[in-house]
Amino acid sequence: MNNTTNGVMKNGTENLCRILENAKLNPENAKRDDYISWEEYFMAVTIATSHRSKDPATQVGCVLVNEDNHVVGAGYNGFPNGISDDEYPWGKQSENPLETKYTYVVHAEMNAIMNATARQLKNCRLYTTRFPCNECAKLIIQARIGEIIYLDDKEEQWQSQAARKMFDTARIPTRKYQKTGRKIVIEL
Repeated sequence: MNNTTNGVMKNGTENLCRILENAKLNPENAKRDDYISWEEYFMAVTIATSHRSKDPATQVGCVLVNEDNHVVGAGYNGFPNGISDDEYPWGKQSENPLETKYTYVVHAEMNAIMNATARQLKNCRLYTTRFPCNECAKLIIQARIGEIIYLDDKEEQWQSQAARKMFDTARIPTRKYQKTGRKIVIEL
């Protein structure tokens, strides 16, 4: 390269920098400042995902997010693939466990892990509308998920207590999502 080319490039870069600086001063070129945070976004996606559940009593959503803030998995509570949700029970109480949903439903966290597009979930963040149960905790720990952010917790249930104990032992941090009070209206 000759000096003329370098001079043109240097002057061109300086001009571009000057143009960009001047553009920043114009309020019409400013970005909006009321956008939602990543945390709000991922919990909103988690809540929206929960609305896919056909469970009449409990709708749970879960989203897996990698270190680049990409959603790599999503799931909600429902019956396994190929199991008709019209033929199996959605009830919660019966003398016969074969007549309740608990025998058949796949939890949101399990579905998110199984539906994940990434092979490695290590260090992903798991957003969920409900604190994971002990069975989901086992799968979360095995997948080496790095953090759990939850909306609601059933602390009095032994399943949540067992899950919390396992997460503590596995050194997987859990934290309750701090609501911001912001609202997102989606008209479908």
